[in-house]
Amino acid sequence: MTRLLRSLAWQCVALVCLAEAVLAADWTPAVAVRHEQQLCVSYRATLNEAMLIIQVTHEPGWHTYAMDNVRRAREKLNGKKSLGIDGPTEIKLLEGLKIDGPWFQSSPKDFSKPELRWFSWGFDGQSLFTVKVHRLDSSGARILIRGQACNESLCKNIDVEIPLPLPRQEIKAKLAAVDLKDLIEVRE
Repeated sequence: MTRLLRSLAWQCVALVCLAEAVLAADWTPAVAVRHEQQLCVSYRATLNEAMLIIQVTHEPGWHTYAMDNVRRAREKLNGKKSLGIDGPTEIKLLEGLKIDGPWFQSSPKDFSKPELRWFSWGFDGQSLFTVKVHRLDSSGARILIRGQACNESLCKNIDVEIPLPLPRQEIKAKLAAVDLKDLIEVRE
């Protein structure tokens, strides 16, 4: 019985590894943002049934800002003046897909410097944005992403497009490879 259980466990591990390898091919190629020759951040997208998922990978030392960064800063300032507010991540669907619900994002980190009345929230490492969508009559979609990528000494404007082919049939079961449980709704 123990031998059978071990065999089944190894088969499950092999299937999970195979599924992750297959599912990785369903992402678009990464679109990179660079400052001179240095990679700052990259974006890629996938479509799972009615969910558009955008994955952001930050290089060490770089970060970007939450979609609701301006709202969060205004709430924290409570009418007081600020030295500035970092540019939020903006995502627009240019063609092929239409938004059908609120955006969700990874829970942002607090990058604020209250002593300067500078309030900001964002992401480093990897983060996700997702939204429910419906397809328009198109064989492909285009996603526009704007914002700022910053490190300790400079900021780089982000203005990239991700082309996303739309398969004829919806692809299911991708969500198993992407953990969405920790995402929070973007506050409008």
